[in-house]
Amino acid sequence: MVDSRRSDDGAHTSLAEPTHTGPPSSDSPDSSLDLALRPAPRLAAKLNLFDATMIVMGGIVGSGIFINPYVVAGLVHTPTLILSTWLAGGALALVGAFIYAELADRMPAVGGQYAYLREAYHPAVGFLYGWAALLVIHAGGTAAVAVTFAKYFRELTGGGGEENLIAVVAIVALTAINCIGVRAGGNVQNGFMILRILAIAIVAAAGGWFLIGLPATAPVLWRPVLDRPASFGLLSVFGAAMVPVLFGYGGWQTSNYVAGEIREPRRNLPRALVLGVVGIIVLYLGVNFIYVEALSPAGLAATATPASAVMRLAFGNRGAALVAALIAISTVGFLSQAMLSYPRMYFAVAADGLLPKRFAQLGEHTRVPTATIILQGAVTIAVVLLGTYEQILSYVVVMDWLFFGLTASCIFVFRAREKREGGAGAATAAGFRVPGHPWTTALFIAVAWLVTGNTIYKYPRNAAVALCILFAGIPFYYLMRGRARRSNGSE
Repeated sequence: MVDSRRSDDGAHTSLAEPTHTGPPSSDSPDSSLDLALRPAPRLAAKLNLFDATMIVMGGIVGSGIFINPYVVAGLVHTPTLILSTWLAGGALALVGAFIYAELADRMPAVGGQYAYLREAYHPAVGFLYGWAALLVIHAGGTAAVAVTFAKYFRELTGGGGEENLIAVVAIVALTAINCIGVRAGGNVQNGFMILRILAIAIVAAAGGWFLIGLPATAPVLWRPVLDRPASFGLLSVFGAAMVPVLFGYGGWQTSNYVAGEIREPRRNLPRALVLGVVGIIVLYLGVNFIYVEALSPAGLAATATPASAVMRLAFGNRGAALVAALIAISTVGFLSQAMLSYPRMYFAVAADGLLPKRFAQLGEHTRVPTATIILQGAVTIAVVLLGTYEQILSYVVVMDWLFFGLTASCIFVFRAREKREGGAGAATAAGFRVPGHPWTTALFIAVAWLVTGNTIYKYPRNAAVALCILFAGIPFYYLMRGRARRSNGSE
């Protein structure tokens, strides 16, 4: 059995070991290989609870909250239904945060989802997640956000410069900052996250200012609650409206990638996950309330830039220009968070011998995985320059939610092993536990895979490409595993 717990004896418990925290598992065929390949380098544990909370929130808040609400309003047409979708999405994200908090408590080491899947199922499953994350999930999502930043940057500067060039410059700059050290990257991330929170707060305050001046005869009507009779059709439309909402809430899991650099991760990371997601729920509900009240559901559905519309109502064109700057800040802040957290997972994959050894090395002075940070930046730049980011976005949904559900199922595997090895009392062992398990965990898995199935149904060609990329990782895994075994044998 893999003992997926680690004693919490202070800040120095965070290691660069890819995630094995106990004796080898009889359920893991390659456990002997993994043990032999554990690297000596240690990541520096320099991030505190505030840093971790900002990483959680930074992984969630991108440009979606400034755009996606109009998609929701186009599907459900009453204020109650609109806010209910954002509340339901927040509740699901909170369950996801609970699940990842328990996983982080069990395995407070670098690697995040890669580590959980490897230990719960097989090293190949963990590797395939890392493969899909590098080539599809992270590359596509980050490239799209980079180009979004470039669009708003051009708008602010009067249209100067090529969008792709601006996006590449932003990626190169953030790659360089994160190569300096985790403290530098964390400080930049914290600063941008505070600015993003400020951006949402300013939009909400501007909407409130506008609402104060509205005549008493122009309130938004909150009745009726439903825009059609209660039926399966209403449930189906509500489910469709949840898709952009789930996109808006996605990203809480990225903080688990940097668990090895968080002080006292078993205590701080679960707290950061819960605090970060709850904070985002409050922000999202607040700003959507302002959107609905200031624009009305019909007005919200009619504009693809609701934040600009609210700011224009409150302060004219200057307000619209200000929100464009805020959205640019939000997108570059997301890029900063991505360049801080994503490369840590590839470091864990390389430390297991499943990527070239250079990617498992740390900078001598910075103690950060410089090679994987550069790798993440290079792949993202390639996607930007190829101009395929729009198509890859649909690939991202299939891979991301497929692995969300699979990662959540690791809770069942770990608890079953715990009970089998430790007896009936093991299931109540000290440590963070998902509230309402197994029902809440099973619900999260079901919703994640429903999102995956719906995307495959709606975009079969793009889904097929995503699956082909995923399965192409299988021969690469066995190639790298064979090389690692031969290298270990020669020693």
